[in-house]
Amino acid sequence: MSEATLPPGVLGSIAEESEVDPAAGARERAYAVLRTAILRGALPAGTLLNEADIGAELGISRTPVRAALQSLLQEELIEVGARRQLYVRTIPPSSRREVILLREALEQITVREACEVMTLEEIDELRLILIRQRRAAEQGDVERFIELDDQFHIGIAAGARLPTAQRFLEQIRALIRMMGLRAATRQGRMNEVLDEHEAIVAALEARDADAALGRLTDHLKATYRLIGELDDESADAAGARLGGV
Repeated sequence: MSEATLPPGVLGSIAEESEVDPAAGARERAYAVLRTAILRGALPAGTLLNEADIGAELGISRTPVRAALQSLLQEELIEVGARRQLYVRTIPPSSRREVILLREALEQITVREACEVMTLEEIDELRLILIRQRRAAEQGDVERFIELDDQFHIGIAAGARLPTAQRFLEQIRALIRMMGLRAATRQGRMNEVLDEHEAIVAALEARDADAALGRLTDHLKATYRLIGELDDESADAAGARLGGV
């Protein structure tokens, strides 16, 4: 495993801008900050997560940090490495296809059900998310755009009245973000995502399950194709570096 140490100042910076309830306990704050840092790529795969270092960065004791890390371990966002140390998870190619298939299956279930039970008020909430997402795209705020992307898809699951599927989808989408954070940065992709999301919302409002599933499939295929292209580019770059040694 390629090991990296905790980048100084990263967790403190995220904690300052965090929207965590000030009344939340130290464990909840540590969990929220660490999870955000992992999903944003601020703590890349292979980063060693030392309890003492994290506690010092956040100004809390090791006990709530340990509890937060256990929650992240249960979500499979981090993993146990050598000497029982904890690291940000590396998602190997052998696991990526499974993650993608699970996300597709869960989103198909939630979209089909949402067509039946989602209220017009909840559909309006999706449109508000798209307005905010378009603003983030115009400002080039990739992190905000991706966070709103999560809200959009999880909002559909919530509107489908499927809390278990929603919980699983939240975990799967976190893994997808770790796999393909760079995909949204490809030129023109954010505007494409917005168009794809608009098409899904229109189908939901029309109560057309087949159309909604078709638009969802198109959206997911475009995203996964781009993730694959970025993976190929990374592999080619790594090969070029090795060839130049």
